[in-house]
Amino acid sequence: MLHVLKNSWPLFLGILLLMMGNGLQGSLLGVRGGIEGFSTGEMSVVMAAYFLGFLGGSRMAPELIRRVGHVRVFAALGSLISAVLILYPVLSDPVSWTLGRIVIGFCFSGVYVTAESWLNNSATNETRGQALSLYMIVQMAGVVAGQGLLAMGDPAGYVLFIIPSVLVSVSFAPILLSVSPTPAFDTAKPLSLKALYAISPLGVVGMLILGGLFAAQFGMAAVYATQAGMKLAEISMFVASMSIGALVLQFPIGWLSDRMDRRRLILLIALFGAVAALAAFAAHGNFAMILAAGFLIGGMTSPLYALLLAYTNDFLEADDMAAASGGMVFVNGLGAIAGPIIVGWLMAVFGPPGYFIFITALMLSLAGYALWRMSRRPAPSVEETSPYTPVLPSASPIAVEVAQEVAQEMAGESGDPDEAEGAPGEQAENSERGG
Repeated sequence: MLHVLKNSWPLFLGILLLMMGNGLQGSLLGVRGGIEGFSTGEMSVVMAAYFLGFLGGSRMAPELIRRVGHVRVFAALGSLISAVLILYPVLSDPVSWTLGRIVIGFCFSGVYVTAESWLNNSATNETRGQALSLYMIVQMAGVVAGQGLLAMGDPAGYVLFIIPSVLVSVSFAPILLSVSPTPAFDTAKPLSLKALYAISPLGVVGMLILGGLFAAQFGMAAVYATQAGMKLAEISMFVASMSIGALVLQFPIGWLSDRMDRRRLILLIALFGAVAALAAFAAHGNFAMILAAGFLIGGMTSPLYALLLAYTNDFLEADDMAAASGGMVFVNGLGAIAGPIIVGWLMAVFGPPGYFIFITALMLSLAGYALWRMSRRPAPSVEETSPYTPVLPSASPIAVEVAQEVAQEMAGESGDPDEAEGAPGEQAENSERGG
């Protein structure tokens, strides 16, 4: 991993600064919205708008890159991000913020697509898995560092909006001045949602639920904390606790994923997440308990993304793994758009505890569906399963596709290639008959 960092440190430095800016602006808007007097419903729409833009960007950015190239797309989208970040405190109304969040989501998605394709191009077959893991660590470190910046200024002023704009602008310098050559760009043709559901109903339904969970959890965390009366330092700690939990528990859950029935692990993770959310609901202002619950909720939610991808891969032909990534990202995006809106409605009805009511309900729904799927068909043996590859719900289709390719390569190395391809195909056929 140190070799990967040595060869690609400008790219990782740029990504770190990008994530600091993105992490700060999301939480900052949640706090500033309360200061401006925006209702919970208005803030939920504002937060959902990012994921609408992100989903659109993930589908349109590849075509933009093919037309004008990586460098132009990267520079143009970065300039738009910086401009919108500065305009937030000037245009302080829900409609302007919603439009700004759509633009920000679209641009960040395109920036991720570009950066991740560069990362993939700079890695070899031997280092691609390490590069992906390091990329995930840098992403989460950037988000956590962004929360630390939140507590260093006045959210009612302008400085905290200027900081992420500067971070985003500066992030492009190390990337654009060092990354060469411009990588070739191509993506696999995605499988249809109908085909994906036939192959893995739990994978598709789980992705839809997880999209709502992740978007509501991170998009509305600062809104919840503000309405709950937390101090600025407490808000930054609460939001950061979720990212820290996601980083710390990603690899232990991945280790378990390669050694047991993944449906059982999905069930257990969802139940743990539901218990953590219920504990926070019952905390009644106990900040230490809420902080611990945030750590566990984040630690359960983010690894579920890679776990559901790995579980779906168990029923795919090796050649279809990359193609499945586009459909899974799309399903996750649909859930992400709906999540903040639904949790905003619950918070309007039940107050701040509605935030944890939503998380509990979705975690229990995922656990219940996983339990039902366990009764529908037997699990593949551990020897037949594809390897777990860490990737975050915030990743673009490029990173997800790379993760699928890494899993495919690892599966090919772990056993006979003919057997590795035959077993998933048989499982997919069984799923169409009895799943």
